[in-house]
Amino acid sequence: MSAIASGAPSAATSAGAAAPTAQQRMLRAKDASRAVGLLTDARKREALLAIAARIDAHVGDVVAANAVDLQRGREHGLSAGLLDRLTLDAGRVAALAAAVRDVADLPDPVGRVLDERTLPNGIRLQKVSVPFGVIGSIYEARPNVTVDIAALALRAGNAVVLRGGSAALESNRALVALIRDALAAVGIDPEAVQTVDDFGRDGARALMAARGVVDVLVPRGSAQLIETVVTESAVPVIETGAGVVHIFLDASAPLDRARDIVVNAKVQRPSVCNAVETVLVHRDAADRVVGPVVAALQEAGVTVHGDEAVARRASDVVPAVDSDWATEHMSLDLSMRVVADLDDALEHIRRYSTHHTESIITDDDEAAERFLAEVDSAVVMANASTRFTDGGEFGFGAEVGISTQKLHARGPMGLPELTSTKWLARGTGQVRP
Repeated sequence: MSAIASGAPSAATSAGAAAPTAQQRMLRAKDASRAVGLLTDARKREALLAIAARIDAHVGDVVAANAVDLQRGREHGLSAGLLDRLTLDAGRVAALAAAVRDVADLPDPVGRVLDERTLPNGIRLQKVSVPFGVIGSIYEARPNVTVDIAALALRAGNAVVLRGGSAALESNRALVALIRDALAAVGIDPEAVQTVDDFGRDGARALMAARGVVDVLVPRGSAQLIETVVTESAVPVIETGAGVVHIFLDASAPLDRARDIVVNAKVQRPSVCNAVETVLVHRDAADRVVGPVVAALQEAGVTVHGDEAVARRASDVVPAVDSDWATEHMSLDLSMRVVADLDDALEHIRRYSTHHTESIITDDDEAAERFLAEVDSAVVMANASTRFTDGGEFGFGAEVGISTQKLHARGPMGLPELTSTKWLARGTGQVRP
């Protein structure tokens, strides 16, 4: 019976050995990170291609493991949005393997010379990119993250420790086993990929407390999960925020463009963080666009929560309440409000945005440029769907997350954001006077 089918440890785990503690697993990742950090570009690429091939060869096993998680999720009342994020069908598993191959083909982010100079005393300085060491991630109901983060971390020369949450326990177990077995098959220490899922919330707490072992922690999930990690972690955190995402339909917004972009941004995949949650409509465009845009949304199955100005212009609108403007629905629900002008839209966004993604639909170049300049979010768009805020769409391959903070990384995080820097100094015997 395969390791996946039996739930047994991967090929790298000695038969009969006592199960390591969460701390021991993280220390093993730390030890493995030193060798992984020295792997050549070719060896890292070989590792990722082996992982992709292993996933492709075990699609059925992964889907079967995921079915267990989905059944448990339904029994425990998971929302439709979380169930969608949790689901791995054959197509999504194949897409995971394809994403790993895409990452393998990306340029090696390690060893880039970012700055160099020679001091007056003859010492030659170079600032180069280097791996972090060990990257930790806490996430929930997103088994795709298991593969995405592992692939990106390894490509950037890092080990990884994962805490994927109880909702995706079987899916993550299957995927981690495949990744570890693939590494072992090409002669790379599989201890570079660890999971602390077995330890439940204690595993998450151990990961947050592992300062000095884990170098950086990336949370992905609900606003509550992210806030918990940010406030409780002793390990430095790269914050990936929730997505209360806005689209502003300006006075000059063409109806066809406004309708197509809003429907795409809400409906194409409503459970993800770059799906639009609030649409603001300039009052000078309201009579022209509110009715058709609401009708198109409703035809696609969306429930529109609108203010009084929206309800007067469209039928079957649910009255919006104050909490709607701060809600990340992650479902086929959308909040809509008519605003006085661009200034009013900017004020609404400043108050309610989670600084993820915002977009303006307009034919007014001046309004577009002002929106792009003044909105303080990780990604600001003009005349494009917010669904493009994505590492793959930006050409980064898979992404670790979309950072909404301002230090180190902001926006979709690809390979360069999983490296740090160090200075190399080459002298010929110089001493400081």
